[in-house]
Amino acid sequence: MPVDPYIAALLGTVVLAALLPATGGAAHVAGGAADTAVGLLFFLYGSRLSTGEALRGLRHWRLHLTVMVCTFAVFPALGLAARGLVPHVLSPRLYPGFLFLCVLPSTIQSSIAFTSIARGNVAAAICAGSFSSLAGIVLTPLLAALLIGGEAGVDGHAVLGIALQLLAPFLAGQLLRRWTAAPLARRRKALGYVDRGSILLVVYTAFSAGVAEGIWHQVRLFRLLELLGTEAALLAVMLALTGYGAARLGFDRADRITVVFAGSKKSLASGLPMASVLFGAHTGLAVLPLMLFHQMQLMVCAVIAKRWARQPAAEVAWRDDRDEPADTVDRDHGAGPPTEAGHDRRPAPA
Repeated sequence: MPVDPYIAALLGTVVLAALLPATGGAAHVAGGAADTAVGLLFFLYGSRLSTGEALRGLRHWRLHLTVMVCTFAVFPALGLAARGLVPHVLSPRLYPGFLFLCVLPSTIQSSIAFTSIARGNVAAAICAGSFSSLAGIVLTPLLAALLIGGEAGVDGHAVLGIALQLLAPFLAGQLLRRWTAAPLARRRKALGYVDRGSILLVVYTAFSAGVAEGIWHQVRLFRLLELLGTEAALLAVMLALTGYGAARLGFDRADRITVVFAGSKKSLASGLPMASVLFGAHTGLAVLPLMLFHQMQLMVCAVIAKRWARQPAAEVAWRDDRDEPADTVDRDHGAGPPTEAGHDRRPAPA
């Protein structure tokens, strides 16, 4: 499978930060630009989610509750269980970042894109990702305070800072949607570049801070490989649990697909700014597990979504009498693996 340009750009951004990190005054400029970019990103999220979509999504409350439980209960429980791997498998210095990864909200963009490719319930994916991101503004700091403790500086000021950076732009997008929705809909391709650029800028800032902290000198290659193995196991368990659990709960095939993709992933767009507020000067080491998991979830879920899209309905592992024949798949979505930021938003049949 060819390498997706966005994944290549993310890796290139990490390399650039390693070779030419933003330090001193440049770090302050880059940090301010990253904060502005994240605010713009959540403003666009708010502008794109219509009130009608949100209200229709509320009717799928069982699906959203399932995604919430996976995101904010099952993931953290697995993160706590991983404490038994410290120090023999997981480094004590990397474990807080691993636990932080487990308390983050789900993604928005990639959940929608993967669900669309696999012929799932796209409307539900839009709402599930948005609801999770909004809930995470409150739940992630609270869970971080409860599970990570003193290593994450969580107080009322931190929660307020996260709300101002993420929730306020989202609400502004909702309030201005009457005037912004139509122009944004006409510029989907350009907005995809804005989404990607925003996340790349935040990644560059976070890794520049990490280089300034000397994280590459603090973490040995063997420890990185152990972290990758642990995260691969975490992703595999969550993919299995969301698939099996959605089937046991009686969801139809379209909704099962949505639960799998919305309930098994973590948001880089939300995680990086939250980490900068919660961990301060130690952001680089704290977000390293998130950065690695983000790349892994994109590549693995892209393969799964494309496989489901190619399979005739009779051969799909999760079959449903209402499945569509394989030749109804929107072939335009098969051009390359989607990303958390940027994709064609044409909805697949729900």
